[in-house]
Amino acid sequence: MSKTKLGVLISGGGTNLQAIIDACESGRLDAEIVLIVSNASKAYGLERGKNHGINTLVSRNDEQIRDAFKESGAELLVLAGYLRTVTPTLIDAYPDRIINIHPSLIPAFAGKGYYGIKVHEGVIKRGVQITGATTHLVNDELDEGRILRQESLRVHPEDTAETLQQRVLEIEHKILVETIQQMIGEI
Repeated sequence: MSKTKLGVLISGGGTNLQAIIDACESGRLDAEIVLIVSNASKAYGLERGKNHGINTLVSRNDEQIRDAFKESGAELLVLAGYLRTVTPTLIDAYPDRIINIHPSLIPAFAGKGYYGIKVHEGVIKRGVQITGATTHLVNDELDEGRILRQESLRVHPEDTAETLQQRVLEIEHKILVETIQQMIGEI
């Protein structure tokens, strides 16, 4: 049986991407990444991909991105720290086959303006005691797709946005790989 072909979209350092690469290479995921797309030419995640022999593309054109994923044979797309809104061009090409990871317990601290460190700054500012990460399907509304998996952790009184971000990132890596495996089972 062949491995499921993944397409991954990134904008930055690519630590979630690295978690997926590691899971594929270790056999924890029955998948292979066939293409990494970034909207940012200086995204370190592109180097991570190249270091593992994975094809990469830098583009902000959704038609070009869709066509490149289709040409690569990607069956499932993963937003792994992708800081652009996905348009219907991609959503319609991969209905219920695009996963996003978000660094909060959706619906809290989600939607417009909530990404990266801004999520954790919001959690600290509001005095929230429980936070975590969420994987969900991507639809036409930002961070509104069906939730696939969530895991929480307690916010410590001494946490800063940066320390909280690091702790939540560990959860992101774990549940993103688990969600991809779950979706592979449904394809």
